[in-house]
Amino acid sequence: MSFFNPSSFLHLNMSSCFISPLGDSALLIHFGNKIDEGINKKVLHLFQQIKSTSLSYIKDVVPAYSSIAVHYNVVQVLEKSKTQTAFKTVSKEIKKLLNGETEMLAQATRKIKIGVCYSAAFGIDLEEMANKKNIFVDEIISLHMSKKYRVYTIGFLPGFAYMGEVDEKIAIPRRQQPRTNIPAGSVGIAGKQTGIYPLNSPGGWQIIGRTPVKLFDKGSDEPVFFKPGDEVEFYSITEDEFENYKSRTS
Repeated sequence: MSFFNPSSFLHLNMSSCFISPLGDSALLIHFGNKIDEGINKKVLHLFQQIKSTSLSYIKDVVPAYSSIAVHYNVVQVLEKSKTQTAFKTVSKEIKKLLNGETEMLAQATRKIKIGVCYSAAFGIDLEEMANKKNIFVDEIISLHMSKKYRVYTIGFLPGFAYMGEVDEKIAIPRRQQPRTNIPAGSVGIAGKQTGIYPLNSPGGWQIIGRTPVKLFDKGSDEPVFFKPGDEVEFYSITEDEFENYKSRTS
């Protein structure tokens, strides 16, 4: 459930971001170029603010780690303003949001726990990763479970949540040679990010386990399990628990 905490505020203004064109029918609002929880909170609040406007020419709003893409209907924009470009018109409206009522209530965080089976059958990169990082497999698992991860953005695949940041001891680059098929539910690490493949897919993340939780269901009213801003915590389950969960939910 989403609700608002009246004791928490964020402040947005044009000094903290800049706007640039993104093709001929979209723009990008930049807040920086790094993984940062404070920046991501600003992104998500502005995202909600833009979504709540009555600007009929806005087709889609897509938040990322530290930026927001705003897609608009050029013809509809130019019908409203024939004296300047569509980009300038939409930018002006975004700037009004940024420079107008800038204190916004912070949205409460959903806290989610996800069971992961870290067995060798599912954690197919654990041994190689342990050798490269010069630590034990059990330590990789323990460190992965030791933190609470923020969902920064959804992308790559429907329902794929980019989460961060993992402990520096288990941060590791993507595989040089991606695999052609990663099973749905596979939990991986790439750089300082961790994530879960919601569908069978090619991929190059280092796979350390698998969850039985279904993260994308196209037949559901809310097909995507995670939302940006969620706080995720992982815990270990056995292969039997994995199979029991799958059998109950299939």
